[in-house]
Amino acid sequence: MDNFEWLNGYSARFGLHQVDFENPNRPRTPKRSAVYYAEIIRNNGIPLPKGDEFLYGEFPKNFSWSVATAAYQIEGAWRADGKGLSIWDQFSHTPLKISNDENADVTCDSYHKLEKDLASLRDLKVSHYRFSIAWSRVLPDGTTKHVNEAGLNYYERLIDALLASNIKPQVTIYHWDLPQALQNVGGWENETIVQRFTEYAEFLFQRLGEKVKFWITLNEPYIIANLGYGYGTSAPGISARPGKAPYVVGHNLIKAHAEVWHLYNETYRPKQGGLISITINSDWAEPRNPDKQEDIDAARRYVQFYGGWFAHPIFKNGDYNEVMKARIRERSLAQGLTKSRLPEFTESEKQRIKGTFDFFGFNHYTTILAYNLNYGSATSSYDADRGVASITDRSWLGSGSFWLKVTPFGFRKILRWIKEEYNNPPIYVTENGVSERGAPGLNDTWRIHYYKSYINEALKAVVLDGVDLRGYTAWSLMDNFEWATGFAEKFGLFYTNYTDPNLARIPKESAKYYSSIIQCNGFPDPANGPHLCLQPQPEGITAPTGSTMEPIHDASSGKVRFLGLDLTSSNAEIGLYVLFASAVIGVLGLALFSYKYGKLSKRVRRPSRWN
Repeated sequence: MDNFEWLNGYSARFGLHQVDFENPNRPRTPKRSAVYYAEIIRNNGIPLPKGDEFLYGEFPKNFSWSVATAAYQIEGAWRADGKGLSIWDQFSHTPLKISNDENADVTCDSYHKLEKDLASLRDLKVSHYRFSIAWSRVLPDGTTKHVNEAGLNYYERLIDALLASNIKPQVTIYHWDLPQALQNVGGWENETIVQRFTEYAEFLFQRLGEKVKFWITLNEPYIIANLGYGYGTSAPGISARPGKAPYVVGHNLIKAHAEVWHLYNETYRPKQGGLISITINSDWAEPRNPDKQEDIDAARRYVQFYGGWFAHPIFKNGDYNEVMKARIRERSLAQGLTKSRLPEFTESEKQRIKGTFDFFGFNHYTTILAYNLNYGSATSSYDADRGVASITDRSWLGSGSFWLKVTPFGFRKILRWIKEEYNNPPIYVTENGVSERGAPGLNDTWRIHYYKSYINEALKAVVLDGVDLRGYTAWSLMDNFEWATGFAEKFGLFYTNYTDPNLARIPKESAKYYSSIIQCNGFPDPANGPHLCLQPQPEGITAPTGSTMEPIHDASSGKVRFLGLDLTSSNAEIGLYVLFASAVIGVLGLALFSYKYGKLSKRVRRPSRWN
């Protein structure tokens, strides 16, 4: 209880019970901490809340397990075979835009190393692979006036190889890399982009649609609009200007998506039979103080300005949500404008946009704590309109990205929010993963923890909350060029060895773990005994022998055991080829010897038969 605290007298209070020193009877009143401690004593520990308990079980049958990449991050070959420049080519070659002034001119060189990527995909045993088309690789100036057949051939070969490996392609039409030629005439701020994007999409449907049955129109329109044309931290690097706002870009993105959906639905779906939708990203937001209405409202506003910005028009009623409309209109009028800075859809546009989805593509990584922040009426920006500040709980695990805290509970909550907000649409998680920095080793236990806890929360959303989740996609297949942070942040299940001319993809322990989840279609209960899906994996996704906690540049320096010798990976590869060639020569020699011996035997035996 509170008592006399030495030199501090009665001002410092350590007690579980409050003592009223003004009352002669000195009554003791239990504080909330006393009740909590009594619960710990009664339970002989701190049991997990019911919602935090691990759930064993399986996902629905035919659940899609995928892994994702994006063209600019992995392909390299930035000027190969007639490829045109993209805004990310331009942005990454602009000084001070990318960490360490790095670029993706080569990166993982997937354009030339298709087989290496396929080998990694086969090792994971994924049922699907999500990748994007580089617009400027197939249409160098962004228009259908000039088709680059060499660039298109790369995607044709990739799709054919995936199908031959029983892996279904999930194709993102646009993942941020707008042709620079289109940016030169205004990019996504110019309404003509709607027509250019529709023509580009139709070209892909015509050339690839017979084999691709899963399309994503746009990846994360929030990033395109707000980071590309608001903050300027992503390509094309435009900061919000007076009279301009990311809302104009968002408006055009929504209309472009809707037109492409209708094009596919009316012209190509009847003969190609695929699915098409959009991928929207959003953090989850919890109120900083759950007992404070102002913070509860701020958390709701955060999500509506983030995921709801694009989801509400497409998945609900063809128009922006009321939270955004009311706040931006009020602030615009207070600034002396005659109308809202948020553009308005016409009634016909609303009808055109509403319902343009086959599924809800969703990217999610983390959660924040939200509280209200008043920027004042003079500030014209997305953040000021939203009026929300965010922090994170210091107890949350960090990652290689300053913004990404490990908060699995938020994953289940936002999946449930999508269900309730948008009438339970089919959901495909199209990205989820965690980053690292430095060279910590191939034994990435933190990534295993992330996938285990996040995927389990997704399972709870399905089993306990009735969320219609159809698939899950891990980000990313391999370490690659992570946009403005260059190569510093690594999200890969496979380590990319950039010091090796062959750019080897080396599996981390998380690759093996994710593959086991895929094979089990979830988490079998160990209480039921060993499950067949947990039998030892085939070779190909286990980490190299030796200490996996050594720095990655040592563990993957190319030293491997081959015929009892320590050789570099390239020398071991040469040795393998020599052994293979020797074996082939030996087989051919044996066959030749047998043939010669057979003829000789016949020649010797023939006279005896004639006699």
